[in-house]
Amino acid sequence: MSVPLAERIRPKTLDDIVGQTHLLGENKPLRRIIESGKIPNMIFYGPSGVGKTTVARMIANNANMTMHKLNGTSASIADIKQIVAETETLSGINGILLYLDEIQYLNKKQQQSLLEYIENGKITLIASTTENPYFYVYNAIISRSTVFEFKPLTSEEILPAIKRAFQLMADELGLKLRLENGVLEHIARGCGGDVRKSINTVELCILSADNDGEKLTVNLDNVKLLTQRSNMRYDRAGDEHYDILSALQKSIRGSDENAALHYAARLMEAGDIISLCRRLLVIASEDIGLAYPMAAVVTKSCVDSALQLGLPEARIPLAEAVVLLATAPKSNSAESAIDAALADVRNGDFGDYPRHLQNKHFDGEGAKVKGQHYLYPHDYPNHWVKQQYLPDKLVGRTYYQYGENKTEQMAKAYWEKIKK
Repeated sequence: MSVPLAERIRPKTLDDIVGQTHLLGENKPLRRIIESGKIPNMIFYGPSGVGKTTVARMIANNANMTMHKLNGTSASIADIKQIVAETETLSGINGILLYLDEIQYLNKKQQQSLLEYIENGKITLIASTTENPYFYVYNAIISRSTVFEFKPLTSEEILPAIKRAFQLMADELGLKLRLENGVLEHIARGCGGDVRKSINTVELCILSADNDGEKLTVNLDNVKLLTQRSNMRYDRAGDEHYDILSALQKSIRGSDENAALHYAARLMEAGDIISLCRRLLVIASEDIGLAYPMAAVVTKSCVDSALQLGLPEARIPLAEAVVLLATAPKSNSAESAIDAALADVRNGDFGDYPRHLQNKHFDGEGAKVKGQHYLYPHDYPNHWVKQQYLPDKLVGRTYYQYGENKTEQMAKAYWEKIKK
């Protein structure tokens, strides 16, 4: 069985690794740990294809440790115990390094089974995950490990790996190589920061290249067909999903319509207009609110249109909603008000309804005042009359603070005039 190009070209030294200079550059923390030869338990967190497995292998080689690899999707407690048993054999003389890929797929009991062995030093654990470890990894393992975050690579950082991959395949085939202008850059841009995907694309390009027996010609049109869709890091149930939605809302809240359109476009390109629609509806009330109440109405109309149209036409009303919300005046006064009221209710800070607000009342023998005595505001000038509405315990409590925008200030001025 032939070995994939991504495996054949895997870096052998730290200097061969592209990207991750914040961890592996000169005098950076992870590089110092690797060079020391004393390896702690670690968790590598980051997207696929950015070097987590490669670095784990280099750590094992540099420390002269025996490395075993398990995947969280298929590993069992028996698999872990079998590896631990090797610590008593010759292969475990210099230590056993367990590389556990996708640890987030292990259940709590399986993760707990590791604790005894990493505490007594029988194994050194390097776990990797594409999800936030603070959400998906058992706290006891987190507390016994150092977390290192691997970043997605820029297209400039990926270029050297792509060049090496093309040259290696050409050398293996014993042929000269001709690349049309833009081939390298297109692959680097189209693979979304994933080195493995870019290398796999190189292999496809070589296999489908024009071959005259002496020279391989890779043309740009063919490359575009092989990289039709950018490998956007997106998972509808994972961190990327919530990160993009968070970035969208914060961009709208910050009134940056261009950034908001960018994140909306990423959701559309992933085909996830449902999440986009839901978040826009929330933003209309949470971040624009009473500064422009019609924003909620317009956004609902745009969302309804988008869901009826479907992509690609849905992009138009959704873009309208994004731009409207980003450029609208902002107010979170309603959200702050209800959160303050909910805090009182949840803390048990409330009392009985005022007697005159009750739907029905009964005048018992102990009632000091007979009758309900509710004042009907519509019977009074300007449809307002002073009376108590809050429970006795909360009289004077203020939840809502008028925002500084024109709409809320007009309402404030109106009621200050009436209530005086």
